[in-house]
Amino acid sequence: MGEIEAEALPAIPLRQALARRMKAFAGAALDIVYPPACAGCGLLLGTGAGLCAHCWSRLALIERPYCEVLGTPFSHDLGPGILSADAIAHPPPFDRLRSVALYDDLARILVHSLKYRDRTDLAPMMAQWMLRAGDGTIEAADVIVPVPLHRLRLVWRKFNQAAELARALGALAGRPVLIDAVRRVKRTRRQIGLNPRAREENVRGAFAITAAGREALFGKRVVLIDDVYTTGATIAAVARTLKRAGVADITVLTFARALPGPI
Repeated sequence: MGEIEAEALPAIPLRQALARRMKAFAGAALDIVYPPACAGCGLLLGTGAGLCAHCWSRLALIERPYCEVLGTPFSHDLGPGILSADAIAHPPPFDRLRSVALYDDLARILVHSLKYRDRTDLAPMMAQWMLRAGDGTIEAADVIVPVPLHRLRLVWRKFNQAAELARALGALAGRPVLIDAVRRVKRTRRQIGLNPRAREENVRGAFAITAAGREALFGKRVVLIDDVYTTGATIAAVARTLKRAGVADITVLTFARALPGPI
């Protein structure tokens, strides 16, 4: 009677336990070689990728009130459901656009670090903010689709920053990510330095739905992921391609948003 018989607990498989230990060891070793630092200014942090308090205060987050379609921030609250003049005059081929922050100095540093400096470790942090900025659209979506790179540019850059963000978002929200549903079939010039009309011409006919993507996307609610929304030419080209394939609803979600003028 004095001896209590312990209930047997399910044992963790040896392979899984070893994998966890190796992952923890690798993370600790990486922290020694590359101590966690603020992605904005380089200040050493306690753990993991992130921003120091000063840099966090500098990030120009896009908060309500904003245009329900284009996500353009308003200087004051005009009431629920208000659209910007641009959304009324030039309705986009997608249903709504949401972004985390204005494309200012700090957001540019984060985007460029991910995109050009191989800082793929920033993707999970940026994806957490994008999930919040998505305003429930990711949870309501069927699939997540990144804006694709042309295969030659992908070979040169080694990874697609939009795909990295999409994978991180999919893991956070528990939503499937279709990396190869859309293909960039035309090798375009870089959009930097082009005016809006030239950007639109540059990406005309640049995207196509794959056979597998056509079957998987028809009638679905899609979240289209990219790092930055500038003039919207690339996003619009992909969105038109998705709509022609029968996609029912498109939310565009980016980390940063460039505005043509003052808020």
